[in-house]
Amino acid sequence: MDLPDRDFEPPFCPNPDCDFHTKSQGWRFKKDGTHARKCDQRSVQRYRCGHCRRSFSTQTYATDYWLKRPDVLHPVLLGLLSCSGFRQIARAQGISPSTVALHSGRLGRHMQLFHETWRPKHAPREPLVVDGFETFEFSQYWPTHLNTVVGAESHFIYATTLAELRRKGRMTKEQKIRRAQLEALHGKPDPQAIEKSVRDALALTVPVGSPEVVVRSDEHKAYPRALRALAGRELRHETTSSKRARTPQNPLFAVNTLHRLMRHDGANHKRETIACSKRNQSMWYRDSVHTVWRNYVKHTSEARKDASPAMRIGVTDRLLSWPQILSKRLFVTRIPLPESQQPYYWGRIPTRQIPNARDHRLRYAF
Repeated sequence: MDLPDRDFEPPFCPNPDCDFHTKSQGWRFKKDGTHARKCDQRSVQRYRCGHCRRSFSTQTYATDYWLKRPDVLHPVLLGLLSCSGFRQIARAQGISPSTVALHSGRLGRHMQLFHETWRPKHAPREPLVVDGFETFEFSQYWPTHLNTVVGAESHFIYATTLAELRRKGRMTKEQKIRRAQLEALHGKPDPQAIEKSVRDALALTVPVGSPEVVVRSDEHKAYPRALRALAGRELRHETTSSKRARTPQNPLFAVNTLHRLMRHDGANHKRETIACSKRNQSMWYRDSVHTVWRNYVKHTSEARKDASPAMRIGVTDRLLSWPQILSKRLFVTRIPLPESQQPYYWGRIPTRQIPNARDHRLRYAF
């Protein structure tokens, strides 16, 4: 991303402990010299807060702050949406796979905050479609559901939550033994994970006190239990057999279309692949990028090109571009995340076979 122009003025103090972090009225700051940006040697203006005395720069407000290779942030974003694995993106850009993973995490957190800023906070004005997209992390012994809530008419993705599953289906004797060994070492997934995940996704989408909302799903037994657990909401549940043809006449068409796109655009979601996500956390970051692309950047229909899902529900009046979405850094300390969404942002989604995986911590930048 480009550096701010010379007329740039800091809008607030970036220090989350400062009284002027969430407000700007009465805030004073002064220029405090410059420094050369290491990646391209461009001069960067520095400032000092008149209240907390912390120093910062124009780069503090940029999406690519603290990145050694800011020039590859946009190419990595496009690679994540083009069915490329981390190593394929790395080869194309001449960087290491770990750099791609770093940029993917940065993009995923940004997109999560962007969607939280723009998504409707009022009761949905259309039926909702709920379904789980099945994929896996690390190996096929650890299946995962990305439970999505989609607008039946707009195709807008309101919320996504994640649930670990126990491997099921046909297995050889050796595979059953191996599953038992892994579960003895790392524990079994919560048998109520889907119910809890769907409950959290619907709680994000339908505020307490909302008028009646129609929720459509297949006949999975966890869905009625999830709906019953949501107090203070009027939800009418309609079910459709998962064996019904997935045509536009299917009541679940909106979510079926989304899941088809997720499988098509994500190398990590192929049925048989070595590009699978090694961590559910990494999977979540990629899905956050896909959600913003689907909601705000892409036309709902490639044939008609009439509007994006966000335009259909009235949260935007035009398609958004990636430069617009990445134009400024979004601060998690200024955009309150619902409690159920905070572990996703801070990198605390566990992976059973990688128990000590690194979470997200800001050590130098605010």
